[in-house]
Amino acid sequence: MGRIKTTLIKRSAQDFISKFPDLFEKDFVKNKEKLNGVSEIQSKKLRNKIAGYLTRLSKAKK
Repeated sequence: MGRIKTTLIKRSAQDFISKFPDLFEKDFVKNKEKLNGVSEIQSKKLRNKIAGYLTRLSKAKK
């Protein structure tokens, strides 16, 4: 079993997917860079968690 993501991470990821549906890919590093350009997330830890969840959602979608 994996770690459970908080509501903040899930909600933020869903917002980014709804605003930018074709921006995110299956690669974590690219998603992290794109997320850094699209948003103003100050915390590196929070940005990485959201990018990881976006990567997971992208892999499940395709």
